[in-house]
Amino acid sequence: MKITVAGSGGWGTALAIQLCKNAHDVTLWSHTPAKAEQMTKTRQNPMLSGVALPEELRITADPACVGDCTLVVLACPSFPFRSVCRTLAPYLKKETILVSVTKGIEPRSNKRMSEIAAEETGCTVAVLTGPSHAEEVARGIPTGCVAACPSKEVAELVQDAFMSENFRVYSNPDMIGAELGGALKNVIALCAGISDGLGFGDNTKAMLMTRGLTETARLGLALGARKETFAGLAGVGDLIVTCTSQHSRNRRAGILIGQGLSPKEAMEQVGAVVEGYFAAESAYLLAKSIGADMPITEAAYQVLYEGADVRETVSRLLNRNKRVETENFSWETTWNTQK
Repeated sequence: MKITVAGSGGWGTALAIQLCKNAHDVTLWSHTPAKAEQMTKTRQNPMLSGVALPEELRITADPACVGDCTLVVLACPSFPFRSVCRTLAPYLKKETILVSVTKGIEPRSNKRMSEIAAEETGCTVAVLTGPSHAEEVARGIPTGCVAACPSKEVAELVQDAFMSENFRVYSNPDMIGAELGGALKNVIALCAGISDGLGFGDNTKAMLMTRGLTETARLGLALGARKETFAGLAGVGDLIVTCTSQHSRNRRAGILIGQGLSPKEAMEQVGAVVEGYFAAESAYLLAKSIGADMPITEAAYQVLYEGADVRETVSRLLNRNKRVETENFSWETTWNTQK
């Protein structure tokens, strides 16, 4: 299968390596000619230290490389995602399937990446997501992901393209839930990092992760997602790995904020895109627009964008009015059932 991976960061490069292992005809597209030239010469990506690029992997800065591809994998960060789609659109065939592996929500429009890709190109779009650090995928460490698309045939095509003995892929019709799980876990991971930076413990992180997943599912259900998706790899799986891993840029940025750095200083020190920062604003505004209750996301927005004091924000979260844990819970129904 002829495939182009658009985006030469760590994640795009790791997926290009995975696709080469599966014997596909793979090109890695970089927006920056100098980077494409350097990677071609060194057969290395500095973001994946010690990982050699396959000799058969072509690397280019020419957007025409997406022509005649069966799949084009969109692996750029969320903030230039629309621009990248516009750059590639003139060279795409209408029958080419796009696979978004970018986890985010577009600021202001509050659109998911698949919506942007379809809007800009007119192509069919699927999503590949799940707990998958680039550093581990590039080294062949066992990993599980989800290929999501309302079309069963498209989801299974993506599943077949990526799946191997060390990279297991499940199919799922719920693209909305898969994308929201991937985008909003970055916000919760940033909060988990802040908790670590403040010196809180495992109890606090477990509470953040569990309640964060609850409000992610709450927003997802309001937008048409399926509840089961959030209990799977795109939901709780991705949340676990991003909130706990040393590889997580979102968690590292959160730790620095918890230790006293400003959000701007924290992101500069991390030195790479912190998707949770952008997703916090988009998720907050999206939730507000439809009346979804997302207290952790709102707290993250206040800290990141309004300069709220971190410890005071934690105190406000903990001292909100009491409530029942389970959504749509009825004491009367439960008691009558148990009698």
